[in-house]
Amino acid sequence: MKDRIAIIGGGNLGSAIAEGLISSRFAKPQHIILTKRNIDTLRSLEERGVMVSSNNKDAARYAKWIILAVKPFQVKDILEQLKDDLDPLKHQIVSVMTGVWIKDIQEILGTEFTVFRAMPNTAIAIRQSITCICSHGANEDQSQFIAELFSQLGKVVFIEEKLMDAATVLGACGTAYAMRYIRANIQGGIEIGFDAKTASLIAAQTVKGAAELLLTQHTHPEQEIDKVTTPKGCTIAGLNEMEHQGFSSSLIKGVVTSYKKIVNDM
Repeated sequence: MKDRIAIIGGGNLGSAIAEGLISSRFAKPQHIILTKRNIDTLRSLEERGVMVSSNNKDAARYAKWIILAVKPFQVKDILEQLKDDLDPLKHQIVSVMTGVWIKDIQEILGTEFTVFRAMPNTAIAIRQSITCICSHGANEDQSQFIAELFSQLGKVVFIEEKLMDAATVLGACGTAYAMRYIRANIQGGIEIGFDAKTASLIAAQTVKGAAELLLTQHTHPEQEIDKVTTPKGCTIAGLNEMEHQGFSSSLIKGVVTSYKKIVNDM
C-alpha cells in the first residue's frame, strides 16, 4: 500500500496528474488507480498500466494517498461514501479542488487525517503548472512526498491556506491574463506586417523565453527589461506608451478585481 495513489475523479485534471506521474516515472502505473463513473474515457491510461475503476471505495482501500480531483459540489457525497474506508493512520488526503478548504474536509472526516490542499493550473496538462500547496497535520516526510509528486507536474510552492484565493488569481486566472497579453501581441504583430501564424509563434515563444529567464536566472523583471532598453530606443518608447495607456495599472486592477470576486462570492 506504501505510496500507492488513488485519484478520485478521472476528468481533465485527474487524468493529467496520472499522466504526469507515469510519464515522469515518479510512480509505477500499477501503483495508481483512477476512478470515474464512465471509465471508457480512461482506456488510454489503462493501456499504459494504470488501474481504472468506477468504484471509489475500492480505490480508497487500495491506496495510501487519496487525491480528490472531483467537482467541488461532489466532494461532500464522495467523502461521506468513503468515510468508513479511510483510516487516519493509513491514508493521507490531497485535495486539488478549487474553493474547498481543509476545514470543509475535516467537517466530514474529522481532524485526525493529514490533509493537503493543492492548487495547480491548466498548464499541468503539459507538466508546466505552478502548484501552490498547504497542509494540516503533515510531517516532513509527507510534505516532501507531496512536493516531489507535484514537482513532476511543474513548479511547487508551499503557502499558508489563507493565501489560496490569492494563489488562484495569480496562478490560475494568471494563465488567462498571460494569454490575453499574447493575443494582443499577435494582433499588434499582424498590424505591423506578420501573418497570424508567424506572429503567434514569435509572441508565444518570446513570452516563454522571458519566463524562463526569470526562472533560471532568478532575476527581477526590471533587470531583464534594462537589458533590452537602449537610450532613445524603440523598446523604451513602446513601454512608455503602454504605461501612459495604463498597462501596469490595468493589470494590477484586474488581479485585485478577480481576488475581490472570489472573496465576496464565498
